[in-house]
Formats: sequence, structure tokens, C-alpha cells
Amino acid sequence: MTAQWQERVSLKPFNTFGIDVSARFFTQAHTDDEVRAALASAAQRELAVLVIGGGSNLLLTQDIDALVLHMASRGRRVLGEQGDRVVIEAEAGEPWHPFVQWSLAQGFSGLENLSLIPGTVGAAPMQNVGAYGVEIKDVFAGLTALDRETGELRDFTLDECAFGYRDSVFKRNPGRWVILRVRFALARALQAHLDYGPVRQRLHEQGVEQPTAQAISDAICSIRREKLPDPLDLGNAGSFFKNPLVSVALAEQIRARYPGVVAYPQGGEQMKLAAGWLIEQAGWKGYRDGDAGVHRLQSLVLVNYGQATGAQLHALACKIQADILERFGVELEMEPNLY
Repeated sequence: MTAQWQERVSLKPFNTFGIDVSARFFTQAHTDDEVRAALASAAQRELAVLVIGGGSNLLLTQDIDALVLHMASRGRRVLGEQGDRVVIEAEAGEPWHPFVQWSLAQGFSGLENLSLIPGTVGAAPMQNVGAYGVEIKDVFAGLTALDRETGELRDFTLDECAFGYRDSVFKRNPGRWVILRVRFALARALQAHLDYGPVRQRLHEQGVEQPTAQAISDAICSIRREKLPDPLDLGNAGSFFKNPLVSVALAEQIRARYPGVVAYPQGGEQMKLAAGWLIEQAGWKGYRDGDAGVHRLQSLVLVNYGQATGAQLHALACKIQADILERFGVELEMEPNLY
């Protein structure tokens, strides 16, 4: 069965910034066969293809002269258990947070620190998404992707994904792979990660002394709701800049001028700086230019107050990058993919 194509479709509902640009053609794929059919039709028409999931990592700066293929597949399942270890699988189009909550309801732990992250399951490995001390690579058990060059399916192991900080082989080869389903290795027994950010403190405030995976998830959801705007209320793509990796020498130079700098040792001669701290220190927190702005509570988040264009948000991001480079000698890298 071939999914129907639509012409000149607004992508405003399909990106969390709420940017109103149009796709020349648009279709949704619910099955592997529909993905193959869409790619084959686009190839026959010599059309480029942009594959999207939840649109939570996109900054659209112009109309898309291509076929936009929205991954809408659904399904989640337990593949097997061995002792304490459980392997589960979800289709690429599954919304991420409901999938995490489903895994917790089954009694599985491992994904709780990744609660309330926007987007879909298929997009999560692209960025090696992470939060509160846990990344996708820490719970990854494999994925199945379609090779757009050969049309063949391939199963990827952890090593083959070449995960890095908000990076993967899929992000470094845009347009090559379409992730179809992802597998995760979870556990029945909780191995809590509580030492990153205010998670332990929040649990203490809530009177939780022996946390469960669900309690950790609830604490993280409450923290994220306080700090991060809901895209349904205020357009955003979450953290807009990566936390930069710098040399120990540069970190110490910054510390000499700013004793309060937030920095984490990364081993060797590198330190990870908190991009949000740098941006706030530079005075950008709460900044607004028309409908493009920096969130008033979290300087790492750029927001669309209603009618901002992607180009306006990109221009604001570039101003922030230039200012941070001039002030601190640090280059900030944008997280969202720019189109």
C-alpha cells in the first residue's frame, strides 16, 4: 500500500518551534513498505527527501523543496528476558515520553532519566539524546535502519552506531539511513543515576528516600517542567546549544575571571562547560527580539513567541555564538538540524 502524497503542506504542526514553512510534498509512513515506496517514488521524480519524526530537533528557515517523509509507525514490544536483563523494541514513530512511561509501567528501569524529552524513538539515536547523566548509548541494544543507497535493511550494534556527545554515525551521514525501529537493554532491578543535576535533591524534597524508577522519572519530569517550556505553549526545541568541550587550560583561564563557571572534567585534557551558564553570564537570558527570544528561566532554550521565522531564530543563535566566542573564547555548536 502506498501512502498518499499531499502538496504544499504547512510544517507548522510537525516542528516543535512552530515555524510555518511549507513542504513541496508531504507524506506519512506507517510501515517499512510505505517508507520504501515513498523513497522509490521520490527517486523516480528526482526529488530530495527530508525524513522527520517529532520535529523536536529541527530549525526550518525556509520552505522545503522536497518530499517531507514523516515517520508515523507505531508499536512497542518485549523481545526477551534473561535474568534481570530485558530487551524491548519500539517503532521509529513512537512518541518518546509515552514510550518511556510504558517501559516503566512494565517494571523496567533504565529510561527513567530520559523522561519528558520531546521527539520520537527513531530520532533518539540520531542525536544520542541524553539527560541527567544517561544517554541513549547507555541503554542501547541495537536498531534496524534502511540504507537509502542500497535499499537494504541493516541491524546496527552499539559500536557500529559510533555514538558521541549528541552525535552518531546517522547524524554524520545525513540522508543515508532511515531508522525504522530501536532496541533497548533495560533491567528489572533499579540502577539509579542520581548525581547529575538536582535529581537527588528533588527526591529528598519529595520525601523519597528509597526511589523507584517511576519516582525518579516523576522527579525529573517536575524539574524539566519548571525549567523548560512546553512546546505546545511556547515554541522551542529544548536545549539549543551543546555543552562545549574545551581544554583544561581554557577552562582555567575562564575560571580565573569567573570563579562560578560550571565545568565538568571529561578525562584527559578536556572539560565540559555548561553552555547555559555561559549564555546567562553574557546577559542573554530573557532576551527578546520580536518573537524570537531566549527563555526567561533557561538560557539554553531559544523560543518562538508566536510569529518568529526560522531565519530570525537562526540569526539570534548566531549573535549568541559570536558573543560567547568573543567573551570566553568558546565556540558553541547548535543542536538542532538547520534546513
